[in-house]
Formats: sequence, structure tokens, C-alpha cells
Amino acid sequence: MMIQEEPHLETKFARFGEGLALTEGEVIDGYASLFGTPDQGRDIVNRGAYATSLALHAKRGSKIKMLWQHDPAHPIGVWDEVVEDEVGLRVKGRLLTETQKGAEAAALVRAGAIEGLSIGYRTVRASRDKEGHRRLEELQLWEVSLVTFPMLPSARLVRQASHPSAPPAQSAKSDAPDEGLRALAEALRAAITC
Repeated sequence: MMIQEEPHLETKFARFGEGLALTEGEVIDGYASLFGTPDQGRDIVNRGAYATSLALHAKRGSKIKMLWQHDPAHPIGVWDEVVEDEVGLRVKGRLLTETQKGAEAAALVRAGAIEGLSIGYRTVRASRDKEGHRRLEELQLWEVSLVTFPMLPSARLVRQASHPSAPPAQSAKSDAPDEGLRALAEALRAAITC
């Protein structure tokens, strides 16, 4: 069953995937989206969903924006690489600590207080599967943000010490959603929409 979508910006949260790290000063690297993994909103991004959008950005010479909490008034860095691979949407970029929010973001990532990435996109094509998941088949990618509350709990931050006081690297945790975080995120979303 095909789904007709209104042209509006959507966001999708994901914890930093294994391999995402703050290294070499303020470089971050990891997955903003994982293919085939249902998020807490029951959406699944299909492999290849970003291909057309990434090709269009390459043709134009434009970059996917790096924002703080999806706020277009707060760019915090630049994504130098945004590519699809067999796992998902891999991103690598630099936090710009010359900006106030960029410096804050770097400090929060280093401390482990921020563990989420989120994509801002428009759905071009989607369908529903037998289990009721929305299958995102083609997306127009606008931005990838660092966020507080991720929607996809199966990808986690791995921090690598680039600063003497940084904690040691963490390994990936289980795919089981953190129910406490989910409840808090739902309560916050409900409060915002009231």
C-alpha cells in the first residue's frame, strides 16, 4: 500500500551508532540512520532511501546541514561526508568550536551527555508493510542534528578519548528500547503538541 505524504519536514532520531566518536579534536563519525531497523515511531528506512537526495546534493555542490536539536538558527558544524553503506546513513563531520553552540555540543558529546543523532527529511515515497510499519523508500535529506532524545535506540555512541579527561570508549548496548527514556520522550512530545 503506497502512502501519499504531504511535503513537510519530518525528523527521525537515532542514537549514535557504534563507531561514532569525537576524535581528532572535534570530528564526529557514525550512523545517523540504520537500514531495516524499526524506530519507536514504527518507521523503517529502506536501503537506498537517501540515494537520490545525496546525488542531487552532489550535483548542486550543496551540503547536508549539521544543526543543534533541529534548530536552523544553530548550525554547529559541517558534515564532510554523508554516504549510504550496507548498514545505513554514515556521517562524518566537524563540530565548529568557534561557535558557542558548537563548543557546547563538543563538550556535551565528550562528557556523554548527548548521545543522539537525528535526521531532518521530507518523505518522497513510503508504503506500509504487513506489520504496520511505514517503510521509508525515498527521502529528501535536509539535515542531520545532534539531539538529546533519539528515536532509534539500537544505535549507540562510542566515545573515543581525544582529551585526557574523556571517559573510555563504550561498546554498543542491546537493541532493547530504554522504556524510561521512551516514556520521557513521549511525555515531552505530548507537552510540546498541547
